[in-house]
Amino acid sequence: MPVTPITRRKLLVASAAGATVIAAAGSLPAGSLPAAGSPMPVGGSHQPLPDPFTLGIASGDPDYQSVVLWTRLALDPLAADGMGGMPSRRYQVQWQVALDPGMRRVVRSGVVSATPESAHAVHIEVRGLLPGREYYYRFRCERHVSAIGRTLTTPLPGTYGSPLDMAFVSCSNYSGGYFTAYKRMAEEHPSLVLHLGDYIYEGGGGTGERVHSPAKEIWTLADYRVRHAQYRTDPDLQAAHAVAPWVVVWDDHELENNYADEIPSPAGQAGFLERRAAAYRAYYEMMPLRRSSIPRGIDLQIYRRIQWGRLASFHMLDTRQYRSDQACNDTTSDCPAALDPARSITGPAQEKWLLDGLGRSSSTWDVIGQQVFFGARDFTAGPAVSYSMDAWDGYVASRQRILDGFRQRHVTNPVVLTGDVHKHYANDLKADFRDPSSRTVGVELVTTSITSGGDGQDFPSGGQLQLDENPHIKLLNNQRGYVSTRITRDTLQADFKVIPYVSTPGAPVSTRASFTVEAGRPGLNLS
Repeated sequence: MPVTPITRRKLLVASAAGATVIAAAGSLPAGSLPAAGSPMPVGGSHQPLPDPFTLGIASGDPDYQSVVLWTRLALDPLAADGMGGMPSRRYQVQWQVALDPGMRRVVRSGVVSATPESAHAVHIEVRGLLPGREYYYRFRCERHVSAIGRTLTTPLPGTYGSPLDMAFVSCSNYSGGYFTAYKRMAEEHPSLVLHLGDYIYEGGGGTGERVHSPAKEIWTLADYRVRHAQYRTDPDLQAAHAVAPWVVVWDDHELENNYADEIPSPAGQAGFLERRAAAYRAYYEMMPLRRSSIPRGIDLQIYRRIQWGRLASFHMLDTRQYRSDQACNDTTSDCPAALDPARSITGPAQEKWLLDGLGRSSSTWDVIGQQVFFGARDFTAGPAVSYSMDAWDGYVASRQRILDGFRQRHVTNPVVLTGDVHKHYANDLKADFRDPSSRTVGVELVTTSITSGGDGQDFPSGGQLQLDENPHIKLLNNQRGYVSTRITRDTLQADFKVIPYVSTPGAPVSTRASFTVEAGRPGLNLS
């Protein structure tokens, strides 16, 4: 029997009822705080639970006086119905924020309900915090206490604060190997982590201990909940979330490979919009996002700005939800349609938001966190050219408007951060990529994957051709890892971290290359 297509209008009504329980918290009366070092209170008269904190804890989206705290209760994370083995009832979850890792100097606390409607996930927007401070937090449900997490607030607006140690990551395929790179990143104790997409993968597959659950391509809300939960059971990912606040954006595999807005890949799939609504809802439930990102049916606004005092503005983009469909059947080719000025990778509203934000910024560094390769990347030797239609090369006018915007809005230190391609790259951004001698207007730092692509090797097949054809590319590496940065008023240093294997756990980490960018002087310097 044919499936009736579902419309965007029909799905918009699915928002508030299915949204994750969320609480906004500020100061509580002094008498409501437990005494220093005392246990959190226990409540409830039903059958006691086993430990429900199997998925860890997280924080995210900090500002100078608040941060989001997250957890989800689950007794059996891989239960097929997506409900984590929890009884279908509300549970009271207590939370605390303290100034010390021993949780003796508690400064905020409260209680929130975890409900079946949200698969017992909770988000708390803790307010009334001090700027530029390190905090610690934990949760309790009945007699069980979670691990203790570390989070931070941003500097006071208009001030620089301390140098910022920020790491960024992408492409963590559970079935592709062990998440050792997350563990090594956590050991560095960054103050901020950006995840640039492909947090989960939607396909089946895997071998040994790293088989995806469910063991199929996922489609339903239950499927997406189980898949996210499986990833969150990984101890290395839990450690990475617990060490610092995260700022997350998605790419395609959080839903489906290479989709574009409301167009699945391949086109014509029945039920794609229902699948999109399910994937977006599960993503929100599992991420430390603010209430401004609560999904409305098939829509979820994830582009947003994180201000790190006067040091840096993080302009986080969504290059998947609003894009025109990939040109020329999503090939790697010399595609004339890629030059069409009507095509957009961001959509007009988000593009205006970005350019307006760049124009208003008074930060030393304007960091654009996004998903797919921004600079030009020609894959064919000689005068012939071929480009990936899934990257900004497939949306040339979109990219040029951003590059022109740097000049028109006097953006002196733009830095584009990218994931997606499972390789480390370091690129100069040119005013005109067709002219290698044109002015360098910014830099792009591309992180390799956490696991996607397997063990990898230092230099990929065909890598020299890419360097020869694209002289603005200064580094190409095909190992797994992440990028660590230190951002100061004068410089941004990027260390490209690599691990030699992911097929077995416990790999060591090393720095493959380091680059610096000097404030006011766009361009990469090998350090």
